[in-house]
Amino acid sequence: MSDDVREWETDRERFVGAQGSSESIDVAGDLDGLDEAGPLARQFTQLTQSLLSASSVGEVLIQVIAGARRIIPAVHLASVTLRDTDGSFHTPVETDPIAVELDQVQYRSGRGPCVESARRDGPAMAIADDLATDGRWPEFAAASVRAGFGSILATSLMPDRTGADLPGALNLYSRGRTAFTPSDVDRALLLATHASLALATTAAVSAADLERSQLKSAIASRDVIGQAKGILMARRGLTADDAFDVLRRTSQDINVKLVDLATTVTQRPDALDTR
Repeated sequence: MSDDVREWETDRERFVGAQGSSESIDVAGDLDGLDEAGPLARQFTQLTQSLLSASSVGEVLIQVIAGARRIIPAVHLASVTLRDTDGSFHTPVETDPIAVELDQVQYRSGRGPCVESARRDGPAMAIADDLATDGRWPEFAAASVRAGFGSILATSLMPDRTGADLPGALNLYSRGRTAFTPSDVDRALLLATHASLALATTAAVSAADLERSQLKSAIASRDVIGQAKGILMARRGLTADDAFDVLRRTSQDINVKLVDLATTVTQRPDALDTR
């Protein structure tokens, strides 16, 4: 065991053992005096302050994946999975676009550690020591191995277990096999706990921001659909209801969102002349 690893292990024992005792570090205070703390304590103290000062969900998530790379040496790639209100999944932040590709494999197949950990009824954590031989998620495992990753650790992010907020997962990829030690698992769980608490503190602000954003989007969508209806009414002599029916039926027939189809019509008024 190297001196660096031994220092991390010794500090982990001291840090965990000090929780709730008089030796606990005040993470809400400043960083003065941290020079005497071990590296893990310093990292978590600095990370906690960054998370508590974040003003949005996006900022929290960026801090989390950056922190994962610093706190868990085995991590080569990190991402966050969030579940949408319609049950689908997406990756809002990642340390490399490769993570989005690998996460998407799971979203399409409905199988994988990120998807499982992000479900309310799923496990709190999913880990694979050797993706080359792991048979639980064949599509995801094959894609990961092709991309050069041998291990993964995914753990739940739960902003609010009792409220309307939907869960997510912190996804940690490593190029090595059997890369994550028990200490790494402890760090990942502690990081996810810190992140979940920070997400909860920003939920109200972010919900308000999201509501305003969705309202603006709804108004913009209504306007472009209205413009497209006007074009069809003028070109075909249709009523407003008939013009909307044309847009709705065409949208369903060609499997394109109504607002996207309406945007096309406003840009190319003759786009639906053959329909």
